[in-house]
Amino acid sequence: MITITIPTPEVTIHKQEAPELSHIYGFTDFHLITREKGGIFLFYNDKDELLFVGKARKLRQRIKKHFEDTVSPIKNHRDEVVKIEVSIVEDPVEREIYETYIANKLGAKYNVDKLTS
Repeated sequence: MITITIPTPEVTIHKQEAPELSHIYGFTDFHLITREKGGIFLFYNDKDELLFVGKARKLRQRIKKHFEDTVSPIKNHRDEVVKIEVSIVEDPVEREIYETYIANKLGAKYNVDKLTS
């Protein structure tokens, strides 16, 4: 049996109610997320329930893409996201393990492809 510990987020950003700056779905702090490193990211709703967990080779670009493209699993639920947590995980195999584990352990609502039960 292996033991997996979910990484502590290095960055957490929150949706702003009426942001004065340019924003994507209320988020103005994407600049706090690294654009050069890989890791995992978690999207939460206003009840702190996990909506989606993902992995990326380049975190900022991938997270922003979830709010811009037409094929994202959260495309119809973007307004529900109020908090994004980001953890740096450089190893791609570890990212895959964390993504699958977190989706199942915390019950990520929109990770339908990763849920095992």
